[in-house]
Amino acid sequence: MSIRKIYETTFIVNAALEDPDIEAIITKVTNYISNLGADILQINKWGRRRLAYPINKKYNGFYVHVIYDASPSIIPLIERYLVLDDTILRHLTLALPKKLREYRLRAIAEGKATELAPQSSTQTSVEKPAETVSSEETTEMASSEVVSEQPAEADATTGQEVKTEEAV
Repeated sequence: MSIRKIYETTFIVNAALEDPDIEAIITKVTNYISNLGADILQINKWGRRRLAYPINKKYNGFYVHVIYDASPSIIPLIERYLVLDDTILRHLTLALPKKLREYRLRAIAEGKATELAPQSSTQTSVEKPAETVSSEETTEMASSEVVSEQPAEADATTGQEVKTEEAV
């Protein structure tokens, strides 16, 4: 008995095809994976995107991400099927570590990530936590305002800039 693992496969379908044809290819691939004995956990359709470099003289592709639970012995069969299909430009299959899967599930549960893929028109970014500033630092910042906008003069002995205030 072989141990089952969670795998993820991302493949790029030729975007020159019509939407029903792309859906048929996705259905064909997922049916093939499930017929081999894998349980499909997730199918994410990322949509049409511009490729980083041309593949077979194609500049756009339809990205699909499939997560499934399978035995390691069927992975070469899936890989061979994806290589032989002419409408699939590229593919990548990875074993999904448990820690990464737990992290993704936790991020979805917390509401940090609604999808695994970034949006097509906007990219999601991770916000950095705001730096806390104490009340003493804010008073120091407020008191160190420059009164005039003239260039500062350099002190001859230390070489440091000296602020000069104009009498009004």
